[in-house]
Amino acid sequence: MDKMILSRMEYYGYHGVFEEERKLGQRFYVDLELEMDLSKAAKTDDLTLTVNYAEIHELLLEIMRTESFRLIEALAEHIASKVLDTYTIIDALTVRLTKPHPPFDIHFEGVTIELHRTRK
Repeated sequence: MDKMILSRMEYYGYHGVFEEERKLGQRFYVDLELEMDLSKAAKTDDLTLTVNYAEIHELLLEIMRTESFRLIEALAEHIASKVLDTYTIIDALTVRLTKPHPPFDIHFEGVTIELHRTRK
């Protein structure tokens, strides 16, 4: 299966268990691996036969700005569902959602959730 990979898209959102996270917001990184047949688009150079990744970015921007989740697991699941519902050409996808520098007393790069979902 062919893949389109959108790497380390950066968004600002209001997600987290702590009230301050949902009030002040913080950065998040999203990686998407979209599994689909890209052969027709590759042969014809026709954007309508593939996924417009600028539109995917706008969809994620809307989710990150207007919705709030306590768990990044729930946010990742919501992203997966919205992308699959919006783009029927996609057969399966992997969402990697990273919350860099969570608000803890220890320092680490971040926490990443990875979900793989297929069209049912």
